[in-house]
Amino acid sequence: MPTSTHGYTTSRKVYKEMVQSIETRKWGKLGLFMSRLCKNKPAMAGLVIVSLLVISGIAAPLIAPHSPIEHDLSSMLAGPSWDYPLGRDEMGRCILSRIIYGARISLLIGVASIGIGLAVGVPLGLVSGYYAGKADFFMQRVVDTMLAFPGLLLALVIIAVLGIGIRNVVIAVGIAIIPVYIRLVRGSILSIKEEQFVEAARSIGSSDLRIMFRHLLPNCLSPIIVQSTLHMAVAILAAAGLGFLGLGVSPPTPEWGAMLNGGRLFIRGAPHIATFPGLAIFLSIMGFNLLGDGLRDATDPRLRGRG
Repeated sequence: MPTSTHGYTTSRKVYKEMVQSIETRKWGKLGLFMSRLCKNKPAMAGLVIVSLLVISGIAAPLIAPHSPIEHDLSSMLAGPSWDYPLGRDEMGRCILSRIIYGARISLLIGVASIGIGLAVGVPLGLVSGYYAGKADFFMQRVVDTMLAFPGLLLALVIIAVLGIGIRNVVIAVGIAIIPVYIRLVRGSILSIKEEQFVEAARSIGSSDLRIMFRHLLPNCLSPIIVQSTLHMAVAILAAAGLGFLGLGVSPPTPEWGAMLNGGRLFIRGAPHIATFPGLAIFLSIMGFNLLGDGLRDATDPRLRGRG
């Protein structure tokens, strides 16, 4: 009995020392992360683009020079001017205002769909990686089946079942990225759960739920954050693709994919109608990709030697 008590006390002491060491180094790691991120010029460029996109979405009513839905058929297809810097579309609406308001829709779809992916994919990946066994085998076969479909094709199937609308677009895109998070978290858990701090927590009687959510999940946050940033670009592109096909947000709500679709018929006579929404999609996707790559480089210990 004394031997058991002594072993329990020793394990608890080791566990506390490891936790204190992690807390002590936390701010040092944060400073190193910020330093590496700030030195990455492409990541900073991506951060600027994403910041402008977020500001445009939040402050759209204050920034947009005109109403995004007010039309004037007498000025349809008008080119850029002082009052309408990006011109007017096929309905005589301000393209700049519609692009600014469209940023709000794209961000909403991206954030909400990633929220669905995180809420479902992270717990399933956590359970799958921690317990393994038959449940893990069955779950991974389901994931393999979902990943066999291209993301946009899977979203099209879901839209065909649920119908058209922004809520259904969010659900479709969110379901399409769930298997990516399951596979990502499972892979991280499989490599982390054999570490000594997990064994120490298990030896002092910590429950499985405490180990998973207090010790394993925090160590998976870096790849999850990086993947979420990169998937914002995927979600925006998927939403724009669905909008271009007429399966996204219902008109006259401004949405970049639908604007691109509306301008393709006038690509020769009024190329500005399709050009500027296309540039908005391109820049937003590039911004999130650059930022995601920068976050990955800043959090990957194998890349610390790079300038």
